[in-house]
Amino acid sequence: MAKHVPTANGTEMTGATSLVKSLEAAGVDVMFGLPGGAILPAYDPIYDSTIRHILVRHEQGAGHAATGYAQVTGRAGVCIATSGPGATNLVTPLMDAAMDSVPLVAITGQVPSAAIGTDAFQEADIRGITMPFTKHNYLITNPDEIPGAIAEAFHIATTGRPGPVLVDIAKDALQKMTKFNWPTSINLAGYKPKTTPDAQAITDAAALIAQSSKPVFYVGGGVIKANAHAELRQLVELLGGPVVTTLMARGAFPDSHPLHMGMPGMHGTVAAVTALQKADLLITLGARFDDRVTGKLSTFAPNAKILHADIDPAEIGKNRHADVAVVGDVKETIAALIPALKAALAKNKPDLTAWLRQMNSLKSTYPLGFDTPDDGSLSPQLVIQRLGQISGTDTIFTAGVGQHQMWASQFISYEHPRTWLNSGGAGTMGYGVPAAMGAKVGAPDTTVWAIDGDGCFQMTNQELVTCALNNIPIKVAIINNESLGMVRQWQTLFYDSRYSNTSLDSKRVPNFPMLAESMGCVGLACDRPEDLDKTIEKAMSINDQPVVVDFRVHRDAMVWPMVAAGTSNDEIMIARATAPDWDSQEL
Repeated sequence: MAKHVPTANGTEMTGATSLVKSLEAAGVDVMFGLPGGAILPAYDPIYDSTIRHILVRHEQGAGHAATGYAQVTGRAGVCIATSGPGATNLVTPLMDAAMDSVPLVAITGQVPSAAIGTDAFQEADIRGITMPFTKHNYLITNPDEIPGAIAEAFHIATTGRPGPVLVDIAKDALQKMTKFNWPTSINLAGYKPKTTPDAQAITDAAALIAQSSKPVFYVGGGVIKANAHAELRQLVELLGGPVVTTLMARGAFPDSHPLHMGMPGMHGTVAAVTALQKADLLITLGARFDDRVTGKLSTFAPNAKILHADIDPAEIGKNRHADVAVVGDVKETIAALIPALKAALAKNKPDLTAWLRQMNSLKSTYPLGFDTPDDGSLSPQLVIQRLGQISGTDTIFTAGVGQHQMWASQFISYEHPRTWLNSGGAGTMGYGVPAAMGAKVGAPDTTVWAIDGDGCFQMTNQELVTCALNNIPIKVAIINNESLGMVRQWQTLFYDSRYSNTSLDSKRVPNFPMLAESMGCVGLACDRPEDLDKTIEKAMSINDQPVVVDFRVHRDAMVWPMVAAGTSNDEIMIARATAPDWDSQEL
């Protein structure tokens, strides 16, 4: 690809060319999009641009692909769509990116400025629609404002707590002439994210940690966003306390590390859930006390003091009062906390031996496991476990939402950050395939597996065509239980097995391998445990086109452990109607 040559300020051009030159100046190397009438003027200069444009089959695919790209690279993902339905198809990915703090810049075309507000053809107030879940958004009717808005959009999306920004541009602003002026600096009144923590807060935090006898590191996705995994490890090993990593933080701390208790939450490990419940201090780093982690909030970690470090001051105290609050970038926070804690521990080092013995006892007594189906059919947990083991720890995994997502977070060992991509906050079915596409574009030399359910897969599988035509050889594992599995599990447990509209018992319609073949991919199928490894190895051996494997699994498998929605974490179940044997534990 041709190298980007900077454009001199003051150069005369159309608003559309100014937009593309602005995206080049912002360092964009790839964007995902689909043209239409209002955005069409921008597509002409894209033709000559150094930016790789990947034509998707659905705008939702463009948004999730941009998210996948951003989650792997740490850079802002870019998606582009036209007005009206094109723009509204980006609503779900924008909400998804907002919930999981992903830097995203969405460019949408808008009807000509004179027609705005007239219910013109393909007009939607996309700025109004997306206001609640964008960090900021713009409506541009003057072409002179395009470079400044693009520069600001990338600045806002990637600084502080990352998130999505929308830039909506009227068609006539793209068509009119303007002078290109890329700003030399950005100074936004009222937007000054605080990255450096207060020295006093750090001292207080270190003192609080040194006083605790049952501390737990409660690690959230912010640690990955801040690239703070190395600092986290240093801090953890300095104290020697147990660690839990949320669904969004899998890989922030190696699963193989002896201090790692696993994932907390609704489908967390017994050790991780109990560690939070019995702790006297939660060292909360870049996590947000989400309801899936806390369960019934009033009963969550009842004896624990809270140290809460986050870049977003709005998160601190939102769901749980913080005894010590540290506002700042979590990488800077941990880096400042390490010497402060060394000094505090020199005066008073708590003995964590008994606490670790209790936690390790739970970890060894209640490891994650699963039952092998009696009828000799394929266990979904086994499929996912073997995918992880055969693919290796450098593989990037994406997931849809539901049972397969939980099993993928449980039965794959994550050793590195940015290797586990999923829709945590929004829970977006259809996220898996396009996110894998974006991840593969961001990390072309890395194996990318999308672990998807047969329900999720049928929402966005058209992006396999995009992958096939653009040389993006992702691999897709469909965990096919012919059901909307997680909803079916809830119906089994809470609705007397009345399976209202969760059966996709479709007599293998569609035939997923044939569908894959029709989209230019390799289609494989596996329904016997004895064929599992060789099927995965065959998929691993194909690297010149996308591969889809239909794993036809036992439909009644459930995700365990489980804390039912709205109940206390103390009520964790390890199997149906089975709680841990608490009496055997010295807690």
